[in-house]
Amino acid sequence: MSALPAHARAVIIGGGVSGCSVAYHLAERGWTDILLLERKKLTSGTTWHAAGLIGQLRANENMTRLAKYSADLYRRLEAETGVATGFRMVGSLTVALTEDRREEVRRQASLARAFGIEVNEVGSEEVMALYPHVNVEDMVAAVHLPGDGQCDPANIAMALARGARMKGVKITEGAKVTAVTESDRKVTGVDWEIDGEAGHTSAEVVINCGGMWARELAARSGVTLPLHACEHFYLITEPVGGIGHLPVLRVPDECAYYKADAGKMMLGAFEPRAKPWGMDGIPEDFEFDTLPEDYEHFEPILEHAMNRVPLFQTAGIHTFFNGPESFTPDDRYYLGEAPELDGYWVAAGYNSIGIVSSGGAGMALAEWIDEGRAPFDLWDVDVRRAQPFQRNRRYLKERVSESLGLLYADHYPFRQVETARGVRRSPVHEHLRERGAVFGETAGWERANWFARDGQEREYRHDWQRQNWFRNQRDEHMAMREGVGLLDMSSFGKIRVDGPGALGFLQRVFAGDLDRPGGTTTYGQMLNERGGIEC
Repeated sequence: MSALPAHARAVIIGGGVSGCSVAYHLAERGWTDILLLERKKLTSGTTWHAAGLIGQLRANENMTRLAKYSADLYRRLEAETGVATGFRMVGSLTVALTEDRREEVRRQASLARAFGIEVNEVGSEEVMALYPHVNVEDMVAAVHLPGDGQCDPANIAMALARGARMKGVKITEGAKVTAVTESDRKVTGVDWEIDGEAGHTSAEVVINCGGMWARELAARSGVTLPLHACEHFYLITEPVGGIGHLPVLRVPDECAYYKADAGKMMLGAFEPRAKPWGMDGIPEDFEFDTLPEDYEHFEPILEHAMNRVPLFQTAGIHTFFNGPESFTPDDRYYLGEAPELDGYWVAAGYNSIGIVSSGGAGMALAEWIDEGRAPFDLWDVDVRRAQPFQRNRRYLKERVSESLGLLYADHYPFRQVETARGVRRSPVHEHLRERGAVFGETAGWERANWFARDGQEREYRHDWQRQNWFRNQRDEHMAMREGVGLLDMSSFGKIRVDGPGALGFLQRVFAGDLDRPGGTTTYGQMLNERGGIEC
């Protein structure tokens, strides 16, 4: 019979870097009754073939705090656990080839300074000094982050697993979770199977860190977790003499990143249109597997690379790799407790930044589970933002074909997605369209963002300065300010509260006096127990 316990305080599903990090951090908070179940071997899904890039700067301060925590954690893991992690603080370079990208990287540099990250704006001579192999003839700007790094992703996960075991966590490989059990909308444990033997472990909380499998596992419990696997490509050269330790190089205008490791060069890509994979589910026996090569798909990236880093013209190819990674509709991962089922927690959908994200995400989720609240505002990645319609596989397939490429696209303000549109339309959609409405997407809703004048193209022209709809928006604002307007609120969430205690409840949670006559509207915020704004 299996030695799995009949009860655990927490059961973690999935033994990639995400699950190992959650286990490590829960144990660090004093939780010893923890069981991590991995269907095959640790790291055998996506973690083992990750690129292992550690970039600290994210889109906002709190996401940057998580990434910085990961970097700091990975620096000390080897000394703590005795597992070599391959972490090296080699720094990173991001090169701009267009004026629009110059604006973006300069803004990123300003953000980095505001967030306390060391950053330098560098010219072509400095770039050549840091990275002698790169062609800078058409470079217009570059930024250098000395504190960024790279690592061995599988060994990072193994070090976290070792650290978790040292703190009392039980980790079992070859244990497939077949169901998360529940009663009265609360998890009660998991059913599992090992070598044909079935069993059950009761638990107070269950954490889904299932990577590519997380969506299907969540769906069995009625939990919405919209993610989909895409093919992700990179190649590794034969050994190249004299390359040494180089910074990680990113050239987003050519959709490429470069990493030097063990005397070889890696070239990876986030191409504009990705190839979704696993539409019918991930194969049951998938373990340390690769996907078929597609040279034609990768060829444009390699052609640019042969010009950008000329050593690719002569270096032999050691490995051409294609492996699946999970992506989400908005390029942000999922963290937190599922609204459909109490005690069902999630850490999944990392959009190819799982290594740099999982350290901080594990820390934040462990505190969230232990103390009942997130350590700081994590709405960017909160699983509660997921919409039930996003479970649709056709929708996911279309959207992730775009979202992978958006990682290296120009991140213009108000940029609109192009795929999987028209999912939700309000009753007045056609009336608005006939009057010149140009739509954006919010939670699947087509929402009129601005109205084109007669003869004006109904397209967005994205820019870092005033965009083509600026005057249109001004006209609409002035019409509302000086006259009267009718707003389509279909895309907004609505909460109906009724019953004899409704007013008292709302007065307690609402930062405004709702004891008003019928037919009036009160604007304000709903607060949590700490006085923080929830909505």
